[in-house]
Amino acid sequence: MNKFLVVLGAGESGCGAAILAKKMGYTILLSDSGTIKEKYKKVLLNNAIDFEENGHTEPRILNAQEVVKSPGIPDHIPIIQKLREKGKPVISEIEFANRYSGAYKICVTGSNGKTTTTLMTNYILQQAGLKSLAAGNVGKSFAAIVADDDPEIAVLEISSFQLDGMFDFKADVAILTNIVPDHLDRYDNDFQNYINSKLKIIQNQSNKDYLIYNADDPVIVEEIEKRNPVAQPYPVSLKNRNYKTGAYINEAKEIVINTQNSSFKMTLEELALQGKHNTYNSMAGGVAAKLLEIRKDTIKKCLSDFQNVEHRLEHVGKIHGVNFINDSKATNVNATWFALESMNNPVIWIAGGIDKGNDYSDIKELVTEKVKGIVCLGVDNEKIINTFSEDVEFIAKATTAGEAVNAAYYMANPGDNVLLSPACASFDLFENYEDRGNQFKNAVKEL
Repeated sequence: MNKFLVVLGAGESGCGAAILAKKMGYTILLSDSGTIKEKYKKVLLNNAIDFEENGHTEPRILNAQEVVKSPGIPDHIPIIQKLREKGKPVISEIEFANRYSGAYKICVTGSNGKTTTTLMTNYILQQAGLKSLAAGNVGKSFAAIVADDDPEIAVLEISSFQLDGMFDFKADVAILTNIVPDHLDRYDNDFQNYINSKLKIIQNQSNKDYLIYNADDPVIVEEIEKRNPVAQPYPVSLKNRNYKTGAYINEAKEIVINTQNSSFKMTLEELALQGKHNTYNSMAGGVAAKLLEIRKDTIKKCLSDFQNVEHRLEHVGKIHGVNFINDSKATNVNATWFALESMNNPVIWIAGGIDKGNDYSDIKELVTEKVKGIVCLGVDNEKIINTFSEDVEFIAKATTAGEAVNAAYYMANPGDNVLLSPACASFDLFENYEDRGNQFKNAVKEL
């Protein structure tokens, strides 16, 4: 008898898991509590996968031998609690896909910089002629690419929600970009619970594996000292650290990347992506590529011409001297800190959305220094208004991207930057951060 697998959630992750499970001979039920999008419904119908929407048939789900849970589904909902009470394994799609993949896995996690580091690393590998694909929390699900054609190398962006359901999975190369408070609403408002999820990226690693980490991040450094991982350490730092293995900035303001086999340098000015956060991302991607023995000339060229991801400090256009910048992917305070830190001209800051337990004190100094006006784009804006009302000259409210862009344009002078960097999730007014960023860009075009 075939093993009965239930997949909960019919998004990119769930549909990918269902397709792979079908290919591997499982009996499947895909169940979604809401309405399944047409594009995913077509995929399920084309693959003859049994599914249900707008509710769960509990007896069938509880009869599963194993359950793959989409990362957006919290652990505390009743159906997950009942499955665990019955001793049913509940795992993530990446954990499931890993059983059927022989790919070498470079795995990236952190509060910020995951997507950029993932896509940059994959770009270098592909330019070097390797059969590499980026997946996970960016692009296609890992299960979908394994079902289609298992790659030689998988560069995986992995969120804390995905890591929560990973047990036997092992990263050949683990990259930790940074850890700051985020998604605390999913972790009982306990930062340590969130930290513990992120550190699962190093679980099961051996001394033949690699750990690339931000050595300037106090949380990461403390956790590594506490856990004493066995993987070979490759710290990256913006300070002059003189690492034998890792990356740092020397006195000549050059990036130095050292592995056990080789070393190379390039100037900060040569990097395609500027700003402190992008320097960390570039160093991590460069170290990962060097560990795979890619030629330094290839790495240098790729770090010099890589194009930033959409919705991350994306220059949208200039209208009557006012610059519009789309940073919709900044869904936490730390990401917004990096965005504000990179601004050299006065800023009209479009912020707000669903607060995930944000502490805005870390950016108050930057806001006071660089921001002259705030447009609150969200249903509940009181926390932002109360925090910054004495720090900026103008504050306005908006409930659509068009209203926000118009209000910001009215506040701005030629030479100013209108920066959409919300520091919050998007689900109060938008489908996701991409939808928020796209609506922002469309509103700018309509000015």
